[in-house]
Amino acid sequence: MAAAVVTPSGLEDGVSRSRGEGAGEAVVERGPGAAYHMFVVMEDLVEKLKLLRYEEDLLRKNNLKPPSRHYFALPTNPGEQFYMFCTLAAWLINKAGRPFEQPQEYDDPNATISNILSELRSFGRTADFPPSKLKSGYGAHVCYVLDCLAEEALKYIGFTWKRPTYPVEELEEETVAEDDAELTLNKVDEEFVEEETDNEENFIDLSVLKAQTYRLDMNESAKQEDILESTTDAAEWSLEVERVLPQLKVTIRTDNKGFLDKLHNEISRTLEKIGSREKYINNQLQHLIQEHRATQAQLSEARERYQQGNGGVTERTRLLSEVTEELEKVKQEMEEKGNSMTDGAPLVKIKQSLTKLKQETIQMDIRIGVVEHTLLQSKLKEKSNMTRDMHATIIPESAIGSY
Repeated sequence: MAAAVVTPSGLEDGVSRSRGEGAGEAVVERGPGAAYHMFVVMEDLVEKLKLLRYEEDLLRKNNLKPPSRHYFALPTNPGEQFYMFCTLAAWLINKAGRPFEQPQEYDDPNATISNILSELRSFGRTADFPPSKLKSGYGAHVCYVLDCLAEEALKYIGFTWKRPTYPVEELEEETVAEDDAELTLNKVDEEFVEEETDNEENFIDLSVLKAQTYRLDMNESAKQEDILESTTDAAEWSLEVERVLPQLKVTIRTDNKGFLDKLHNEISRTLEKIGSREKYINNQLQHLIQEHRATQAQLSEARERYQQGNGGVTERTRLLSEVTEELEKVKQEMEEKGNSMTDGAPLVKIKQSLTKLKQETIQMDIRIGVVEHTLLQSKLKEKSNMTRDMHATIIPESAIGSY
């Protein structure tokens, strides 16, 4: 691991830990891993925050939980993530030597984002993306802003990254260890059969297993010590290897029929075990099944009674609504009659109508009198005319008779 050295000169030339530079710039060619770049930036950000001792200076003082390595890369709780982003950004700006007021929960988010971007641009960083990208509290732009502010804070405190120095490991000569217990195919089959038998019995003696494990460990450690302190001649060793080499070869004969028979037997035993377990479970749970059936029957009866009662309630509710409507009509009629009985306006209207009728009657009487007088005048005039006509007719006849 690289050693961290604090120097007044800031970050070394050519060695930068930042992988978030340019996250706000337009990318012309995006590779298949571009979508996961913000996860890398987020992991770098967590490391830089640890170097700035944010756990002691920020999290413990404000009773905040430490964010995960991909906290700002994935959406979990946008409101909580935005508040954590604003809090971290304000703290990093203050660590970078710029006074910045810690944002509160009820502050205007647009104003807070604008202030953070202004401080970021004042450090000479580019932020050519809309401020709304930071409002969600997660994403590549959020990781980019925090990573840039963390770098500026590290520059301000004079932190620098050194090139890693790798220790030179001395290669030791490997010694070939020969195990006295040679494995053969028959022994492997025997151990496999014994293991199956133990599994079928469902018994494991922990004390015996622990003792066997302890003996194996002791034997292996003793063998390793013997090998490390071996004084065997190399020529004798080569001869022994040539002698036992044919015995170390393991040949596996492919017997499909035997394998299929063995597989069939294993499957049959497994099915028998499953059948016996099912019978055992059924016997153990028989009373519970009966209780469940009885409870289901009671539940069905209760549902039927509920349906019947619900039907009666529905019918009574309908009758109640009809009676309520009739009652409202009767109340309305009673109110109208009461208003008409106590209201004097109709009586005043009747009196006014009677007065008007009297006036019209008087006028009609006058008109009738005028008409009668006119008729009488016309009758008298007609009578006088008739009398005059009669006298005029009688006089000439008398005069003619006298001649």
